[in-house]
Amino acid sequence: MKILLVRHDRVLSLLPMSECIEVMKEAFRTLVGGGGALQPIRQVLMIPDSGGALAAMPAYLNSPRAAGVKVITVFSGNVGTRFESHQGAVLLFECENGRLLAIMDASPITAIRTAAVSAAATEVLARKDARDLAILGSGTQAMMHLEAMQKVRAINGARVWSPNADHSRRFATIESRKWNLPIRAVGTAREAVRDADIICTVTSASSPILLGEWLEPGVHINAVGVSRPPNRELDSDAVMRSELFVDRRESALKEAEDILAPKREGKIDDNHILGELGELLVGRVQGRTSEADITVFKSVGLALEDLASAYHIYSKAKTKKIGTWVEFGGERSV
Repeated sequence: MKILLVRHDRVLSLLPMSECIEVMKEAFRTLVGGGGALQPIRQVLMIPDSGGALAAMPAYLNSPRAAGVKVITVFSGNVGTRFESHQGAVLLFECENGRLLAIMDASPITAIRTAAVSAAATEVLARKDARDLAILGSGTQAMMHLEAMQKVRAINGARVWSPNADHSRRFATIESRKWNLPIRAVGTAREAVRDADIICTVTSASSPILLGEWLEPGVHINAVGVSRPPNRELDSDAVMRSELFVDRRESALKEAEDILAPKREGKIDDNHILGELGELLVGRVQGRTSEADITVFKSVGLALEDLASAYHIYSKAKTKKIGTWVEFGGERSV
């Protein structure tokens, strides 16, 4: 029995951002379609004396019919080193006999699909004339979100801030040349978000880096950098002032400290979440109702995204007859 092995560079070539955005839209429509997807809460094991965690994220889709699991380690201390903060593999299975179809590098899948989901949310929540972008963070997700935002809005410039000023300056230099876009590194998060139409928070912050008092009417925020307590990127005022949307209610109410903290403080309740991304995409809930609305999309990341991405990669690899196919396991004689 042969399975497909997909390394980092193959993922990048088989899952371009524009295609991934469409794949993510369809996956989220399926999620809210009534029995079309199964999405358990991720299981997380904190690794003693390491500062890291091991997470297992399973999911099932009925269209396309497949099951899968992403198994990753998360080591925030890797930021700034030669190692990614998120490392692991996505395992793709078929649902007739339960055969393993593929093993793929999880890092590029996670990077691309996270930004693609933010792009899908931005498309339905940001003002149509949104042009000015602020990015808080300067790592892989900052790069991916810069690309993704340009797919859904005519971005005419960006400002970037991160706790490491050298990283911000390097990001601005490299990415402005890459995209022929004016990108400026600034000294504070407040300076970065001033007059911004779209803000992407893509850090591993342990305490808020974006304050509600800084937010101007009409801004849209993608808050995607952290997904487990106690880390958070938004202060309670930012969440309280916003029209709040999430990738999935159940996951957000268990894992998103950006939401859990203001809940504990009594500043919001569960009803402050106005809808899920899938509900926005199918028209079940309304997004922005005014040019002055402050909208927030809080994403914790779902295995469904990894599964849909992996199936797309697998299907393209089969059609194009590319990739590394290896013998793995065997078939029982009957």
